Amino acid sequence: MASFPPVRSVERAIELLQCLNRQPISTLDLLHRQTGLPKPSLVRLLQTLVAKGLVNHAPQHGAYYLTSAVHTLSCGYHSEPRIIEAAAPVADAFTASLKWPVAVAVFDTDAVVVRYSTIAQSPLSLLHSSINMRLSLVSRALGRAYLAFCPPDEQEIILGLLAQSTDPEDEPAADLQKVMATLEDVRARGYAVRNPAVRPVSNTLALPIFENGRVAASFGLTWFSSALSQEEAVSTLYPAMKEAADKISARLTALDGNSKQPAMKAVRAPSRKKPATVKRAPRQAG
Repeated sequence: MASFPPVRSVERAIELLQCLNRQPISTLDLLHRQTGLPKPSLVRLLQTLVAKGLVNHAPQHGAYYLTSAVHTLSCGYHSEPRIIEAAAPVADAFTASLKWPVAVAVFDTDAVVVRYSTIAQSPLSLLHSSINMRLSLVSRALGRAYLAFCPPDEQEIILGLLAQSTDPEDEPAADLQKVMATLEDVRARGYAVRNPAVRPVSNTLALPIFENGRVAASFGLTWFSSALSQEEAVSTLYPAMKEAADKISARLTALDGNSKQPAMKAVRAPSRKKPATVKRAPRQAG
């Protein structure tokens, strides 16, 4: 615990940068509504960020937007670099071929966190960005795909932690029998989908990523519920998703073994046939 109160001006600047990151451009009115900060304070903060080269102002539109200089704020962050190295080319090729955005998420204490996304490359996305978004392990597809394949001892510890969570999306963890049945179903099918009560405007299909037989991350695709039913999404997208997830797992294991990475192949168009039930995989997938 800090022995001094936080610096409020720094907190406000961080909140403002996070808010600017949620959409391509932001008006002063929008920033005021989203942050709750007084407009005079926002103007001073925005002018400071403009002076530092992190934000641009388009006076004719009364809008502000981030510049590429914001990347300097994260260039020193090196967590999970090998997973991203292994996944990025595969994810990029997938979205280039099938257009839908995909994401890679890794475990972080009581959730999974999106560390790579192709939203910026996809014309079929609801969000401006999902990077660093924390997702429930028991309600979100990316979380379920990871948790379902954890070893039993790790799974038990994680579920015990989630049972104490106050996040509404973690409420399923309070019913251990029910959540275990859900995870068993995920293992049997080989993929996870989102709890339909969470953001019904869209859904996500997610699969585990393995490193040397151990779950390392999860790989997910989000689609519009109005465009595809869950059954249609699984039938048409699962084969290509499985191929991509397997390819990421192979590349990750190759990196770990310091061996030559498998050559990249174009992602095949998805089959229209419904995939056969996937047999229970090693309890370590993403």
